[in-house]
Amino acid sequence: MSNTSVSSLHPAPIHIVGGGLAGSEAAWQIASAGVPVILHEMRGVRGTDAHKTDGLAELVCSNSFRSDDATANAVGVIHAEMRLAGSLIMACADRHQVPAGGALAVDRDGFSDAVTEAIHQHPLITVVREEVVGVPPKEWDLAIVATGPLTSAALAKSIQSETGEDQLAFFDAIAPIVHRDSIDMDICWYQSRYDKVGPGGTGKDYINCPLDQDQYNAFLDALIAGDTVGFKEWEGTPYFDGCLPIEVMAERGRETLRHGPMKPMGLTNSHNPTVKAYAVVQLRQDNALGTLYNMVGFQTKLKYGAQAEIFRMIPGLQNAEFARLGGLHRNTYIQSPALLDRTLTLKSRPGLRFAGQITGCEGYVESSAIGLLAGRFAAAERKGETLVLPPATTAFGSLLGHITGGHLMTDEEPGKRSFQPMNVNFGLFPELEPGSIVKPEGVKRFRGKDKTIMKRQLLSARALKDCAAWLERH
Repeated sequence: MSNTSVSSLHPAPIHIVGGGLAGSEAAWQIASAGVPVILHEMRGVRGTDAHKTDGLAELVCSNSFRSDDATANAVGVIHAEMRLAGSLIMACADRHQVPAGGALAVDRDGFSDAVTEAIHQHPLITVVREEVVGVPPKEWDLAIVATGPLTSAALAKSIQSETGEDQLAFFDAIAPIVHRDSIDMDICWYQSRYDKVGPGGTGKDYINCPLDQDQYNAFLDALIAGDTVGFKEWEGTPYFDGCLPIEVMAERGRETLRHGPMKPMGLTNSHNPTVKAYAVVQLRQDNALGTLYNMVGFQTKLKYGAQAEIFRMIPGLQNAEFARLGGLHRNTYIQSPALLDRTLTLKSRPGLRFAGQITGCEGYVESSAIGLLAGRFAAAERKGETLVLPPATTAFGSLLGHITGGHLMTDEEPGKRSFQPMNVNFGLFPELEPGSIVKPEGVKRFRGKDKTIMKRQLLSARALKDCAAWLERH
């Protein structure tokens, strides 16, 4: 525990449960706004299966914060926005950077030690080493739960009781998500199976990628031979028939996929109506903006490199750019679009916010960014200030929109949203104004990669400009 107690000259403290990246960032933002914080962290009293130390903001996986390019990369943009907002996580990462090309990688021990020291030395932050086994009590009128994907069993059970049994996921089976503008529509076509018009549908709600018999067999062989990721001992082996990895289905017989997620029935190729596809891969719109499409039924344990190589064998996806690759692992997260309002507050419990990976974002910087926003929102609420959301055009705003409502309703379960954890990416950003992308003077051919790079540059510049303006006002 830090040696400094909360002064009576300050407003009542805000409680934070969890001293990871999100919790530490939230605590720093709140204290920087002049509001006291009590940060509850169980490590030091009780460990987890993944953490090795009791340091705050310990990195349990990679030591990379990924790309630091703020001119044409969404991750680099969120780095820059966090720096503009006075992020503790980014300041410590910058001080403990190690060589990694264009990426920001850190000395993990030095980074964690720096965050821990800064938190303990701040006069408005009190660190309490204890396990919080239930949802914060109501006498903690303002609180943030930032316990991440390794939330303790007792707290997870309490969150389930508070939010509803079906609102907390312990199992994350995710399929790859593709940027719409990287799909070759000269090969693919829009159509729902049997032209069925579902709720809110048009009968052309899926993008379809056709395979002939040779293409299917080659794809199947590559899938079965692909390099997969093994389960950690503490994850168990959560295979069940409702979400088998695509490669496990392929191993069950050469016709399994053709009678499962790749069945061609009820589909007619609009480019070649007289030729029946031997198999079809369907992609379903994944966000309200229509910029991202999910590969239906393609949850996988293939390693990322193998996924990109094998899935680009599918006709129409040969140049696919992935907003997220697939995975299958233990992950605790709430159904945020149903449960949280735009300020990350639990709709059924005013004053209680969630932050970090438990809200359904992936990645170190994404978790930290949501912690930053939750901290700023909570501090503003404590001080009686108006809560103003970051613009949707910023990385902050796009990630917040993803978590709190940027999802379509599912066909399979009416009333539920197609919500899955995701990293920040340009597919979450609103499109540019028409006419924004203009061919540079003197350039003869301007398409494909060059056009994509310009689009990303314009999205990045807009995001940083709008973020700076938002921070200046608030």
